[in-house]
Order: sequence, then structure tokens, then C-alpha cells
Amino acid sequence: MKFIDLFAGLGGFHLALKRLGHTCVFASEINSNLRKLYEMNYGILPSGDIRTLSLADIPSHDILCAGFPCQPFSKAGDQQGLTCPKWGDLFGYVLRIANLHKPHYLMLENVPNLERHDGGRTWLKMKSDLIAAGYDIREKRLSPHRFGIPQIRERLFIVGSRSGLQSFTWPQETVHPSLSIIEALEHDPPDARQLSPQVQQCLEVWQEFLDRFPKSEELPSFPIWSMEFGATYPFEQTTPYALGLKSLRNYKGSHGRLLLDLSDDQIMQALPSHARTEEDRFPRWKIRFIQQNRALYRTHHRWIDKWLPKITQFPSSLQKLEWNCKGEERRIWKFVIQMRASGVRVKRPTTAPSLIAQTTTQVPIIAWEKRYMTPRECATLQSMQELPNLPSSSEQAFQALGNAVNVNLVEMVARSLLPNDNSSILWRNNISPLNSESVSSV
Repeated sequence: MKFIDLFAGLGGFHLALKRLGHTCVFASEINSNLRKLYEMNYGILPSGDIRTLSLADIPSHDILCAGFPCQPFSKAGDQQGLTCPKWGDLFGYVLRIANLHKPHYLMLENVPNLERHDGGRTWLKMKSDLIAAGYDIREKRLSPHRFGIPQIRERLFIVGSRSGLQSFTWPQETVHPSLSIIEALEHDPPDARQLSPQVQQCLEVWQEFLDRFPKSEELPSFPIWSMEFGATYPFEQTTPYALGLKSLRNYKGSHGRLLLDLSDDQIMQALPSHARTEEDRFPRWKIRFIQQNRALYRTHHRWIDKWLPKITQFPSSLQKLEWNCKGEERRIWKFVIQMRASGVRVKRPTTAPSLIAQTTTQVPIIAWEKRYMTPRECATLQSMQELPNLPSSSEQAFQALGNAVNVNLVEMVARSLLPNDNSSILWRNNISPLNSESVSSV
């Protein structure tokens, strides 16, 4: 069958449907560098901004694929939804193309928060519009790690058919106890970005925290917020914003810093970033985390006070630790790490954290080699190991891969949705390591 690839990026939908024997007849992508790359990889030069095209000129097609921009619906964005002036109208173009060309099938993908945005009203409106266009619609949140692919990356998948979805079933989730990213990694790749001195020193300071923590006690399962160690500002019934600067001077801020003699501007900066929000009450989850961290400090303040000055030299995001390795050896350098706004997240190497498009600083760290993952390794996690070319710069590659769909997962959904007369094409469930010749850069 013929398909079109809207907001094409690296062509994840293209790779999946090509594996199943289908043919791409049109693609669109606003990024000029990715358009050139798409042409090199697939032999098709995508059109540019879909808002400038004549939709009637799009060729006839059977399948419409679109991973339309997620920024208006993502928790990481401002969540302006369909009213977002930059991206909010792009779903409307998907709908217009569907109404105009009436492809038999739809395959769409977005962030899971789309389903919950604005109390669910945004998705209900979009779904009703697709139904009015003549489609039976189903949606489900899927993550590759539930299907034997070692990456945690939940996304909302949406499928539609003009002939109904009575026989459609979502891919079966299974437990994979031996899941590991090791087979997706190269050993000490020469082009891997090494840890900066600041990041390495920060991890060493957190390792000292783990070493000092009593061996007879379990490490906290809640995020460790070091800035709450010694802090006394009120948080349970009020907030610093509601309390006011004058009253705040009677308390201590981050890491026990006295607020008494600080100027008005300095007081707010001396509070933890999570305590500076302009709200009269903190949400329950924030209150609980502050309570847990202050209780932790009260119990262990004798040794924490000796360690505390070492962590204060780092940015706020590096002053927090999420230890997701309960029961494991307390050795940071054995695990996969991701530097997030929410803190230094340490997890077992069973799966990789979700790839983030916004910044290279959140690329997963392979701690036992003291380096970041390479674009080739991230391509493998996105099931794009056969992609001939990646963007020339690591920053562009990570951004594109962070925006991409997981090809194996798309292929599984497509196998259930689309008629399949080519039984000789087998789904690739395994992820093999990449060698240096597998993917080139341009």
C-alpha cells in the first residue's frame, strides 16, 4: 500500500512500513537539515512546512502516518494545546488531509499527556473530529520496554480505519526479565562524549553520600533533595510565597542557610527552586517529599553535615538524587545515569531512560565507562539500527532521535492494523550491537 509520512523527522514510520513492504509516496518535514537527510536515507525529498503546501497536491495514499509535534501537550512544555500559536494548529492539517484524501488507515503518535491534557477534553475533541471524518479510532499508551526493547519511552499511539477496527488488537505486552541495554552498546566507542569534570565530581560526591549512608538501612525510595537538609521554612500549611518575605527571615533556606540578613531578592534565591513557586499551597506530592527529606536529615544529620558542603557547589538539579536501584550494590559507577531537571537519576542497565529531544545534557550516561551514549547507540534503542545516515552533529542527532518514534513498536502496531500479504517479512525483535560501519554521519 501507499503511505505518507507527515512531520517525518528521521523517518521512523517510513522504516517500519518499508519493512512490511509498503511504499512512501509523500513526506513533509519543516527542518531543512532533516529533509536533506531523509532524501539521502530514503530517496524522497520531503516537502517543507505543511502549512505552506497545497494539500490537494499530496498524492493519493492508503495510510496516513504522523507524529505531529508534541510540545503543546507535553508536561515539559507550557501545555497550550490546540491554542499554541506555533504548533497547536498542526493536528488540524492532519485532519484536513484525512478529510480531503480519505486514506483508509491512520497511524498517529504523540506524548502520553495528550490523552490527559486539559482534563482529557483536548483528546476527546481531536478524537471526535477523527470519528466525524469517517474513522473508527483507538488509542493506547505503549512503551518499548514492555515489548522486549530496552528503552522506557511511553507514547500515545492512535490508530484509525475507515472500515472499522473490529479485528484490531494492540500488540501483546510481555515481561522480559533479561532485558538489558548492554547488547545495544559498543565498548568504549572512540567518538563517545566523556563526562565533564563537573559531572564526574558531582557523581563522586553522591557516591560519598552512598558510602556514608548506614549499611544497615535501605536507601530512600523517594528523591533525595539535599537542599532540604537543614531547611526550616514552612511548607505544610503555607508556602514561602504566601508567607511573605518579612516572615521568611525567621527561617532557614536551602542547606540550612539563614535568611535573616538577606535582601528581598536574595531570600527567594536562597530557597530551594521547588519552593519558589507562586502558590498558596504546595501539592501533596511536594509536601510529602519535603517531609521525607527533612525526616531523613533529622535522623542522619551528624554525618550529613560533614558531607553537605560538598554538594552545594553544584547547580540545583545536581543537588538531587533519585536512586532507582533498590537492593543493588551502592556503587553509582555500575549503573545508567541521566541528569534531569528533577535530579541525578540512577537506574539499573535493564532499560535506557526515555531519550529527550530538548538537550544533550540529558543523554543517558554509561557510568561504568564514564561516558554518554553515542547517537549510534541511541539509534539502536529507537530500533533504527539500519538507518544509513544520522545528522552530522551529535546535538542534532540526539534531538532528532529524541523526537523519533520507536520503529519496532510502530511495526508491531502496523502488523495488527494493516493487511499483510507479505508473510516472508519477519519482525525484528532483537537489537544487535552496532559496529562503526552500521550508521554513518553526514
